[in-house]
Parts: sequence; C-alpha cells; structure tokens
Amino acid sequence: MNLAVVESELNNAFEQLADIGPAVSVFGSARIANTDPLAKQAQQLGRRLSDNGLNVLTGAGPGIMQAVNQGAFAGKSLSIGLNIELPKEQKANPYLDKCIMFEHFFTRKVVLIKQADVCIFFPGGFGTADELLEVLTLVQTRKGRQVKLCLFGRDFWTPLIEWFGTLSSLGYINQTDLDLFHIVDTVDQLMDYIKE
Repeated sequence: MNLAVVESELNNAFEQLADIGPAVSVFGSARIANTDPLAKQAQQLGRRLSDNGLNVLTGAGPGIMQAVNQGAFAGKSLSIGLNIELPKEQKANPYLDKCIMFEHFFTRKVVLIKQADVCIFFPGGFGTADELLEVLTLVQTRKGRQVKLCLFGRDFWTPLIEWFGTLSSLGYINQTDLDLFHIVDTVDQLMDYIKE
C-alpha cells in the first residue's frame, strides 16, 4: 500500500467536501435492481433528504446507491458519490453532482463516515455489513462522530440484531450498545427519526 496515495485520497476528499454542510451517508447493496421495491424506497428517501436540505453521499455505484443518488439529484441539495473502481460492479452512476474517486475501500469508508451526520443502512452484503460494524464500533467507543445510525428494513436486519442481543447476554457488548441504532420500515419513519 502506498501511504502517499492514501494521504492524497483523504486530503483530496476532505478538501472537496469541506463546505458541503449537513450530510447523510447511505449504504446498501449494489446488486439490487432499479425495479426492486427497496430501490424505489431508496429513491424516494434520496429526494426527501435532498429537499430537506441534506446533502446525500453514497459509494456512487449501482443498486441502492444509484437509487438514492437519483432521488437526491432531482432534489435541492447535492448528490455526491465516492466511487471506487471494481472489475465487475462499480462504475459511477449518472446521478451525481460531485464524484470523488478512490483507490482504497478503507479511505472511501473513512470519508463516508466522517462527513455524515446520519448513516443509513439498507439491506446489503459484506460491504454494507463491514460499513455498519465500523460505524457502530466508532460510535460505541467514541472514536468517531456521534452520528445517528438507522437500519432500513426490520425483517432483513432482525437476525443481526438478535446476534447483537447474544453478544450483550454474553457480556461482549453492553446492553446500552443496542440503543446506538434505530430500525425503520418506511421512508416516513426514517425522516421522522432524522428530524428528531
């Protein structure tokens, strides 16, 4: 790993995003089709966030990211993508006011988390799970900003939450750590939570 590239990526991103104002980072599967009901909800969410003065950040790819960006792009605030090139899945979607390129996953993740006032997690795979656990750890240990965390889709996230309950019962996390996130099933519930 080239440390100069890492430093350059971080400095470039933070410089470009220095004055964007309130922002929400949205995470979720790149593999969800644009006809999927989750994609429709993500697009609606992006528009509502944007129209309420919140800039929207995603990983710039397809699926949930594209749906959220599409909604935000049609709204009043910025639709921002932090893109990483991957062999098969990742090309920047066309609904971006600003696109910043990354070579490393971890630098992109740092920026997505550091810039956010709220982090929203739609259903997704390993990448989404990695991002969620990273944010939870940073908030739990107070090593990161105390952002609001919201999980979208109770049925999808329930098995993970039950596992978190097991961690709590074994003493591996505190019971209060289960209050670090909020679960919703609708865009209305999510917007109400953010407005609190």
